[in-house]
Amino acid sequence: MARNKKPLPLLEEVTITDLASEGNALFHQDGVVVFAPYGAPGDVCDVQIVRKKRNYMEGRIVRLIKPASCRVDAPCTHFGYCGGCKWQHLPYAEQLRMKHQTVCDAMERIGKVDIPEYLPIMGSDEIFRYRNKLEFSFSNKRWLLPSEIETIEDLTADRCGLGFHIPGMFDKVLNIEQCHLGSELSDCIRLFIREYCLSRPEEYPFYDLRNGSGLMRNLMIRTTTIGQTMVLLSFFRDDKAAIQTLLDAVRANFPEITALLYVINPKPNDTVGDLDILCHSGMEYIEEEMEELRFRIGPKSFYQTNSRQAYKLYCVAREFAALTGKELVYDLYTGTGTIANFVAPHARQVVGIEYVPEAIEDAKLNSRVNGIDNTLFCAGDMKDVLDDDFVVRHGRPDVIITDPPRAGMHTDVIKTILRTAPERIVYVSCNPATQARDLVLLAESGDYRIVRSRAVDMFPQTHHVENVILLEATHI
Repeated sequence: MARNKKPLPLLEEVTITDLASEGNALFHQDGVVVFAPYGAPGDVCDVQIVRKKRNYMEGRIVRLIKPASCRVDAPCTHFGYCGGCKWQHLPYAEQLRMKHQTVCDAMERIGKVDIPEYLPIMGSDEIFRYRNKLEFSFSNKRWLLPSEIETIEDLTADRCGLGFHIPGMFDKVLNIEQCHLGSELSDCIRLFIREYCLSRPEEYPFYDLRNGSGLMRNLMIRTTTIGQTMVLLSFFRDDKAAIQTLLDAVRANFPEITALLYVINPKPNDTVGDLDILCHSGMEYIEEEMEELRFRIGPKSFYQTNSRQAYKLYCVAREFAALTGKELVYDLYTGTGTIANFVAPHARQVVGIEYVPEAIEDAKLNSRVNGIDNTLFCAGDMKDVLDDDFVVRHGRPDVIITDPPRAGMHTDVIKTILRTAPERIVYVSCNPATQARDLVLLAESGDYRIVRSRAVDMFPQTHHVENVILLEATHI
């Protein structure tokens, strides 16, 4: 017979003291740290514990008794359920303060490395409507808000929605009326498609995430700062007549769409990287501008989701690289070659390495489009491609720029970098914790000293932050 679990406690009139690196608020209870989302330092509240671990607890705020003086009203009606913007209730200055502190804590507590100079964090001019890419899911069993559960008689009936997945729940989709991070045009397109399909339920059944049935599956909308828009609709099966009719309606109502695309995805997962993208009308790509460069962005291309802040980020990386036009630069984890092409006019040559072959083809294309002839791109696993033979063939780099995924760099890559011995290493990271870990390995050799750090806020209203570190060879 199973033992009855001890009920988890309700903590009354606790005071939130700080924010954690993953976006949650925190306080201490009897010497144990408690994490709770959507809190602000200074809030007095009741917190229901939902998970108890050996060294910490997780809770949720069930009653806000006295709001913190810094707390502001979140503009989004989905705040607290969507999970995409955990910091809308915090003033932007407080968000920037915490992000800067996140970087400092990672360096000092995780890496235990000394950063001689922390430059001020670069905030975003736009704190809403900045995302250039949003992906939405169709579901015939949308997530019900607590107020809705009380009024809906048949909870098993179809309740179609189009929006974002509830955090941690693959089969639960929150119906989105307005997303304050995307463009207003993105909202209009999404709402039109949703209402068009809802008005014809037999022709356009929303996807059943558990049973794998239906027609309408996913919607991706991408926009650029020069006014171009891509719409990609994903269908579960190839119902040619229904697909054509819907796409014709989208085109008729939104002639400003630059690329109207679709894909048939009968797979269990939502990924389309291995599928053929079909063009209904317009171009097969959209374009973004950065200084005098123009970048082509396809439906499968990676591009930083905040275009204007990406420019600031790359400017920091270029400044740290201190290029004179004579340097050979290695751009590790180059993606579609955005950084490589951005710095190429200031270098003798740039060699980019990336795991995804399709991204490398995009990088080469972007060089051709911009008339850049001093780049070279190679595809393959970084730890296998970047070895001593590679350096012999392509030359010893004067500067290495590295922008790895959240997991950071493989130790073999770090060892090769140290043997390669560039004069400067510019480390761009979306995860200060793994960046700090890698810095220890780079600096402990004694061949490099950390010079400075600068954080760039790419994602206002969230806890995410990018950081750029400059290391210089100690013999300079």
